[in-house]
Amino acid sequence: MSLVLRNLQRVVPIRRVPLRRKIELVRSVLGVQKFDLGVICVDNKNIQHINRIYRENDVPTDVLSFPFHENLKAGEIPQPDCADDYNLGDIFLGVEYILQQCKDEEDYYDILTVTATHGLCHLLGFTHDTEAAWQKMFQKEKQVLEELNRHMGTRLQPLSKGLF
Repeated sequence: MSLVLRNLQRVVPIRRVPLRRKIELVRSVLGVQKFDLGVICVDNKNIQHINRIYRENDVPTDVLSFPFHENLKAGEIPQPDCADDYNLGDIFLGVEYILQQCKDEEDYYDILTVTATHGLCHLLGFTHDTEAAWQKMFQKEKQVLEELNRHMGTRLQPLSKGLF
């Protein structure tokens, strides 16, 4: 199904084609390429606004995920009843925040890919509120990124590395 990639900010230039290609590869590795997915790139002001409304955190952040299927167990693939249910949800990427957090040796587009992977794992029921939940999420992110690394010759690491 479709991947909608929207850039709703003008602070950081976004090359959509390489980002789209990498996100499509992540969807394929996770086995969810038949589901619709929205990825929206926003600036600090907008990600902070969304974070304040939905998480009651009045600060900018890197990624916020809004799952279409809210009660999935970690790693569970949705089982749609009808065509309208072939939707994973939306991922908001705080691209300005992500760029500000990048270290000198890090490639911005690699970090965007890692962050989008993290958001996609959240759409599939993974969380990191406890050490056990984090361990599952970390392992899934690691598996997906290792597959991506094999295809692209990169050395991407999970976003949730070292949370616990």
